[in-house]
Amino acid sequence: MPESLMQVPHSLGLHSLNDYEPLIGRETIDRIVKKAAILSGAHVVHISSTFYGGGVTEILTPLTLLMNTVGIETGWRMIQGTPEFFQCTKKIHNGLQGEALVLSPEDKACYEQVAYENAIRLHLEDCDAVIVHDPQPLPIIRRFRGRAAPWIWQCHVDLSRPHPPVWDYVRGFVADYDAAIFSLPEYRQNLPIDQHFMTPAIDPFSAKNCELSDDVIAQSLALHRIPTDLPIVTQISRFDRWKDPLGVIESVRRARQHVDCTLVLLGNAALDDPESNIILETIQSSVDERIIVLAVEDPQLVNALQRRASVVLQKSLREGFGLTVTEAMWKGAAVIGGNVGGIRHQIADGENGFLVNSVEEAADRTVALLNNPQLGKSLGVQARETVRQRYLLTHLLEQWIDLLTNVLARSERN
Repeated sequence: MPESLMQVPHSLGLHSLNDYEPLIGRETIDRIVKKAAILSGAHVVHISSTFYGGGVTEILTPLTLLMNTVGIETGWRMIQGTPEFFQCTKKIHNGLQGEALVLSPEDKACYEQVAYENAIRLHLEDCDAVIVHDPQPLPIIRRFRGRAAPWIWQCHVDLSRPHPPVWDYVRGFVADYDAAIFSLPEYRQNLPIDQHFMTPAIDPFSAKNCELSDDVIAQSLALHRIPTDLPIVTQISRFDRWKDPLGVIESVRRARQHVDCTLVLLGNAALDDPESNIILETIQSSVDERIIVLAVEDPQLVNALQRRASVVLQKSLREGFGLTVTEAMWKGAAVIGGNVGGIRHQIADGENGFLVNSVEEAADRTVALLNNPQLGKSLGVQARETVRQRYLLTHLLEQWIDLLTNVLARSERN
């Protein structure tokens, strides 16, 4: 690896593999460096629908930087879309997660037309591999039929029970790719291409995840007028009905019949999600003096809340993989997650957190944790170790190196 890339200047907010040594050990770092050398100089491009908001952005922001630091020339490009386009892609997203809905001919025409217009602007001829994320940019592959480089589609949503008509439509595009990546083996689909499985990971040095002093935590909460006189329960996620924010409010209201607390719902609106503002308005109509709803983009506040909260909820109804669950677990938080999708792989019920299936169960677990802080601390210790072993960014980087090495080698043979 070039020396200039191994010694990344921290003043720029970047981190090299060497910074991970206290967390993962020298042997793991040396193994990754050795593997990465095989791909030195390879040019890879990721394509997504937004640089702001949502789990894909949270993953790609540090991953693309770290891929470059190990010598893999990695770009990240964004497609543009009209409001009508993103309304259609949100319908596709919901259909893939199981909602029974109809994609009209007009929906499909808009979806494909905007994708093709974006393809004209991309100019990917010099790439060794192209990775397309989620449904929004999916059809662009149809404009690159004469491609030499392999194309990979990565789906980050819960594909355990997709609505068949929606999946049948999407599958037609996916089949044109050389490989597909899903978060979990249970999301495997009937496809004529190779399927791989990768769980997302977090950057432990980011503003969301780095260590914070008690003073900084207190200042961050005070800045947003979050009271600390009672225990804090929080859910931090996009304003999305699949995250069940109204279920969170109801569960905490039930818990407050037994032990007092403050609920903080913190989220943002991804630019490619036209439903988020509607969900936010619905939530805001349900608040009281002890339910605080914040729609802000403040990574330090996320960090402070997850460290200060007595309980962190992620009561999702569908979840490809709960990135905010991993973030909270890394901070040693007591996490209660919906027993769905990737969350059930992240949380071992009763060992490093709790899994719940209903509002009632979420309320009961919240009461138990608020009444027994030592239980929360014990779960948090195990949660942090789970993340250290399985969900740090270096683990994801090594998975990508292995996959790209395999895919590029196969492409050369063909």
